[in-house]
Amino acid sequence: MKKTTYLLFFLLFPFYLIAQNDSIPKKLKFSADFRFRVEQDWDSQKSDGTLREDRTRLRYRARLGATYDFKDWVSFGMRIRTGQPNKQQDPQLTLGDEFSSAPIAFEKLYANFKYNWLSFWIGKNSFPFEKQNELFWSDNVSPEGVSLSGKFNFENDFLQSLKVNTGHFIFATSGTSLSKDSYFEGIQLVSSHWQNRVKFFPAFYYFKNMPNIPDGGDTFNINYSILHLGTKVDIIKNPKITVGFDYYQNIQDYNNNDSIPKQLQNQKIGYVANAGIGKLDKKGDWKVQLTYNYLERFAAVDYLAQNDWARWDYSNAGSADGRLTNFKGLEIMAGYTLAENMDLRVRFFTVEQIVPYGIAKENGNRIRLDFNIGF
Repeated sequence: MKKTTYLLFFLLFPFYLIAQNDSIPKKLKFSADFRFRVEQDWDSQKSDGTLREDRTRLRYRARLGATYDFKDWVSFGMRIRTGQPNKQQDPQLTLGDEFSSAPIAFEKLYANFKYNWLSFWIGKNSFPFEKQNELFWSDNVSPEGVSLSGKFNFENDFLQSLKVNTGHFIFATSGTSLSKDSYFEGIQLVSSHWQNRVKFFPAFYYFKNMPNIPDGGDTFNINYSILHLGTKVDIIKNPKITVGFDYYQNIQDYNNNDSIPKQLQNQKIGYVANAGIGKLDKKGDWKVQLTYNYLERFAAVDYLAQNDWARWDYSNAGSADGRLTNFKGLEIMAGYTLAENMDLRVRFFTVEQIVPYGIAKENGNRIRLDFNIGF
């Protein structure tokens, strides 16, 4: 842990020195946030028909980031966070771990370039494709690679802007040629219409040589070719009422893959529908949102998606990462803004497995209360 602390100090120290130069304070920006969470799980059934013990946890997360605008067209960024290094989907830590030192890891480390309508970054950064939830890709998973975007603005009532997002990202390097890496590529169009009240974002994602189980427990590699059709509509601005829909279709053919059980070979479709009222922008704001999810086994890469909805993971295969596909369920979220950059959110989840892996379908209920504060 001492080595990690010294490394973080060494990397953050140049940002501190830059900040002491009064001539460039506007070029350097810091951000931080903290979350405290109370979480309860109950009635969670395993695949053998037995129940997991009900569980109550007190958890927290802290993040610190910095960006430096070196020129008008180039900037550098980084962010560190709490969290176990082997749990990419979960930066939260649980209170009561015998007062051990808090593990810290780099979440982002990148260079960003912009010129007129074109922008790209290289390194480790946020998922660069438009999304409205974490059911396909977790906000806590930061891909490594190169992202390229181009945005075009239009002056007409029907179409306000059109953006193209693309990139190549390496999940695990082979040490030989790039074609033998575990990687994914994506291309997406994002169009805004009718005074930016309607947004469409179709995409295609190709995942190559992905392990079936993360963190070295894999038994075979698999490819995904996923079409995504997404849309978001602002129906009313005050109070703000929005609806959204996502559809996923994996067009890979697994019928001749003997490594995949027969009952899972055609489990390749997913859809998510959500509706919300309100917003959480300033003090006194409130919001309520409902989200329904149906995500078959190969409609997404399960260990790159969120792990919020259920207690399902790959611990029996030596991995702490979650396996959150092959389920359907409902989320109800209610939030209230206490002050600028400070809010409370309560989230209730109920889930059920689509295809059982054993004699019974896994299921579960979970409720969370989050206190969020940003700086």
